[in-house]
Amino acid sequence: MGSESVTRGLMATMWAALAGDPGRLDRVACEGTGALPSPFPVSELATAVVGVTGCAVAELLEVVGDSSGRAHVHVDHAAASGWFGFSLRPDGWQLPAAWDPIAGNYQGADGWVRLHTNVPAHRQAALDVLGVPESRAGVAQACRSWNVVELEERIVARGGCAGAMRSLTEWRRHPQGRASTHAPLLERIVSEPAPTSSSSLSKWAPSPRRPLTGVRVLDLTRVLAGPVATRTLAGLGATVLRLDPPDWAEPGLVPEVTVGKRCARVDFGTPSGRARVESLLAEADVVVHGLRPGALERAGLGARRRERIRPGIVDVALSAYGWAGPWAHRRGFDSVVQLTSGLAAEGARRRGTDTPASLPVQALDHAAGWFLAAATLRALAERHRGHGGVRLRTSLAGIANLLADAPPGHAQAELDPASVPDSGQLEQTDWGPARRMVAPFAVTGADTTTLGFTRGAVDLGRDEPTWTE
Repeated sequence: MGSESVTRGLMATMWAALAGDPGRLDRVACEGTGALPSPFPVSELATAVVGVTGCAVAELLEVVGDSSGRAHVHVDHAAASGWFGFSLRPDGWQLPAAWDPIAGNYQGADGWVRLHTNVPAHRQAALDVLGVPESRAGVAQACRSWNVVELEERIVARGGCAGAMRSLTEWRRHPQGRASTHAPLLERIVSEPAPTSSSSLSKWAPSPRRPLTGVRVLDLTRVLAGPVATRTLAGLGATVLRLDPPDWAEPGLVPEVTVGKRCARVDFGTPSGRARVESLLAEADVVVHGLRPGALERAGLGARRRERIRPGIVDVALSAYGWAGPWAHRRGFDSVVQLTSGLAAEGARRRGTDTPASLPVQALDHAAGWFLAAATLRALAERHRGHGGVRLRTSLAGIANLLADAPPGHAQAELDPASVPDSGQLEQTDWGPARRMVAPFAVTGADTTTLGFTRGAVDLGRDEPTWTE
């Protein structure tokens, strides 16, 4: 199957999951060729999910009356793939390392295991179970004596994050694999009757160039899918306020994902911190959270509480493995889900190797982020039509299933993200000047809508936890 056919098939699947009008896909043009090196159609997935986001933007513009009604979506295939990696290009400085020195794939006694150690507590959990000091060589030596599933379970039980490599067949026979396979790509739960008027959206003042101007998005997300979703919303004009606990850090990714946002710190575990979160939530139109399922409930901010605080809110959630099955409350990251879900093993099989074949980018995270942004846009369009609030949920495992089931497509020339031009504008970040890759899509009609940011990337905790400067 050709690359364009694979892209169109993925786009149709995701747009159907969003309950979108299939005729809208006829107005999507995908331009460019090339592919990131992978036995899976990663570049096609990138192009497809960016196209779906463009469709959601086009629909929203038509609903709020800022379009001719015949908006067209143009997707830059190379730029879509580029945004699945790093869109920021520092000018005179370097991005911090994306990975902790211990993070990676390790060979065990009977297979491979992925250790995710970017979070200090997760790193310590792995080291404690293995009984070694912080040394990659020591970790590698210790892992060789372990059954990988047992090591995975021990580290998870200790509060860490690890994943044993499973084949696609093993994953689909696993209770969690069966649960994720049977779950819809997007779960949609209506949470509140229709508001009496669109004034329930705080200060929404859409325009063709900035359709989300005035929409307030409370960002309670971490690495990486959630921040990608809220970055997309910020690029369309939303006021995004990201909240992090006092000790949280993502040095390798913050410059990439905080562009256009306000970033503050709040301790959810204190009465004053919870009160502050609730006051901010009461003025939000959208809340996006990617914390492990159950974390907000333990903080006293479960779904029913959120709905009472802000009736009619668009509540957007991501988890690693979904909301059903024995791993529903297990923490997970893209690189770990690649191994547990069968992608890394299947990639190795297709390449004819014995080592895990990880994807060239964190494609599950990025695809989930763009997909949730598209779901949010569709939900806001429904709100404008007079419908009520909604809860929207997807998982990294669901995206992994989508990618695993997609045809591989024809071989193409390798795509070099460095060849994608930048936007031509200098971005002032907290780390120094930089340039941002050209936006991967544009919606054309009466005007042109694309991603545009009025504020450069900032470090976590830069701002006060308020909606205004």
